[in-house]
Amino acid sequence: MARPKIAVVLGTRPEAVKLAPVLLALRRNRGADVRVVLTGQHESLVPPVLSFFGLRADEDLRSMRAGQTPGEAAGRILERLDPWLRRERPGRVVVQGDTVSALAAAQAAFFAGIPVAHVEAGLRTFDFRDPFPEEACRTLISKIADLHFAPTPGASANLRAEGVPARGIRVVGNPVLDALEFARSRPRPAPPPPAPSVGDVILFTCHRRENFGAPMLRVLGALRRIARRHPETPVVFPVHPNPEVSGPARLLAGEPGIVLVSPLSYPVLTRLLERARLVMTDSGGLQEESSWLGRPVVILREKTERPELVEAGGAVLAGTDPDRIEAEAERILSDPRVRSRMARPRRLFGDARSGPRIARYLVGGH
Repeated sequence: MARPKIAVVLGTRPEAVKLAPVLLALRRNRGADVRVVLTGQHESLVPPVLSFFGLRADEDLRSMRAGQTPGEAAGRILERLDPWLRRERPGRVVVQGDTVSALAAAQAAFFAGIPVAHVEAGLRTFDFRDPFPEEACRTLISKIADLHFAPTPGASANLRAEGVPARGIRVVGNPVLDALEFARSRPRPAPPPPAPSVGDVILFTCHRRENFGAPMLRVLGALRRIARRHPETPVVFPVHPNPEVSGPARLLAGEPGIVLVSPLSYPVLTRLLERARLVMTDSGGLQEESSWLGRPVVILREKTERPELVEAGGAVLAGTDPDRIEAEAERILSDPRVRSRMARPRRLFGDARSGPRIARYLVGGH
């Protein structure tokens, strides 16, 4: 009997990180013929992640163009993925999350009559403009997919409220925790200079589209004040290459207590996260990883699709108001009681065994 053919389509570094445990489990399972297809959305960032996990791509659509809009990227992915799907005829397409790559791949599969499985399904802020375009992408994928891998009971409830049949939903946790534990079990290099190689740090990331412009400047202003008040705990800021981030970040160059570094590899980032006294971020994945490790989080967004961590007391939703950001960071850094309450490992987003669970559903159907 021929093994079912499964196409796993991904384009960004977070997709590669979260799908790597699924791919590893599928490879161990040997119950399916798996093809990994890159869209090229993060052309230079994805191959090193796959290599770290001992994986490689079978097809690269090379759809990336400098300065492209989300619409241009989606159109190019559709144009290049459609003939590949019609030629290879996989029995299922797997996508992850809320990227343009994920939505375009789901659309291409729909047009080709191929069922879609969605990893990290059901996350919602209920506002199509925040985050943009991610909220729309993941909601539209839920209209196309027939198999929904929800990370939490809350995400499952969101899907059911939207009319997704319960028989197509599986609560499996988030495979980002599998990836984190994979990284922690292996030797990892120290962060490169000028980042400090030992000691506590404040890990800061900010890259989402809705924070571009004035919100970014407000957030960076708060960061400058926090760094000045806590010179004993350096801020490490891996700067996203998008000019909307790297341009404003240059205003902090030479600022005492703030270390600007190029984007870090996944293993280096996880090692730095383990040393974080505080995480300040607008990233979703970092919230999940911080929760697992017990690192307090100040979320630099107005809305979150991961309310579980805020409700459990491991994070505060500070938005982009500089006074609120500074006040919340100060509470965590200066009040031992606050820090003790927040700095507890929490199992909100899974158990680091999501990859094998998802693989079994993909191959066995139950």
